[in-house]
Amino acid sequence: MTSGNPDRQNRPEGAQPGGALQELPCSERVAGTAFAHPSERVAAQILDFYRIRWDYEPRSFPIEWDRRGNVIAAFAPDFYLPDLDLYIELTTMSQKLVTRKNRKVRRLKELYPEINIKVFYQRDFRNLLLKYGIPVRERAHAEGGGLIAPAEDDRG
Repeated sequence: MTSGNPDRQNRPEGAQPGGALQELPCSERVAGTAFAHPSERVAAQILDFYRIRWDYEPRSFPIEWDRRGNVIAAFAPDFYLPDLDLYIELTTMSQKLVTRKNRKVRRLKELYPEINIKVFYQRDFRNLLLKYGIPVRERAHAEGGGLIAPAEDDRG
């Protein structure tokens, strides 16, 4: 015989009924990682929240070489999820930068067809945050652009 509310038993700590979060918990690992963009920190917090193992930019893939064979361009996806053997690239920036990243992802797929990669665009990330009730704010281009959780404002 089980006791308690089954919805509460399946809900991760910090989640409100319906899955909404008041604030994402921040693990020591997230706090100790130097993310290139605040949205990557939020993504890491979501992965931690759902106990999905991740590595941040664990590998850089050469994607372009000069005539002498020197690497002149490389691509390092934001996250690697070892349990899923999947790389994640999070792109919450302007369309100009998305186009550049899309080009790099296409090149990565051409050169390394065995690599599984998924790109999360700004709309995907926004929908994910909204789905779980995580408040989001769009930063101005002058601030670095992208989407951030309001708690990121406090971190500067």
